[in-house]
Amino acid sequence: MNEKLGVWIDHKKAVIVSASADGATARTVGSGIGPHARYSGRAGYPTPNGPSEGRGERDYEGRYREHLSRYYDEVIDRLGQPDRLLIFGPGEAKLQLKERLAHSATMSARSIEIETTDKLTDPQIAAKVRDHYGTERTPA
Repeated sequence: MNEKLGVWIDHKKAVIVSASADGATARTVGSGIGPHARYSGRAGYPTPNGPSEGRGERDYEGRYREHLSRYYDEVIDRLGQPDRLLIFGPGEAKLQLKERLAHSATMSARSIEIETTDKLTDPQIAAKVRDHYGTERTPA
């Protein structure tokens, strides 16, 4: 199969690029997650058993982590089983995805590389993947 993929990822979207001699094709997966703001709920009211501080924030963080987990699962499903995979992006999402892939039975033995990059446009992402794998865009 010898498929080479690149994934630019942050917590808002992932752009999956398949590099070949024919060029590059890109697919986008949106997370649907808004910005990860700090919890601004009330600290909680004291109860007869003690303060109930932090419960709202823990629930909020738990929902956020669960949403990210579903997002990473969707990205992994869309990857298929490439021979080589480049994961790049600006934040910690690339590391979280790699960690999740390490626990995947189908992806754990694959060649996975990580790079830190700034935010890029979709054409810049496709060009980076082509350059990384040494595939050139064929002239039209």
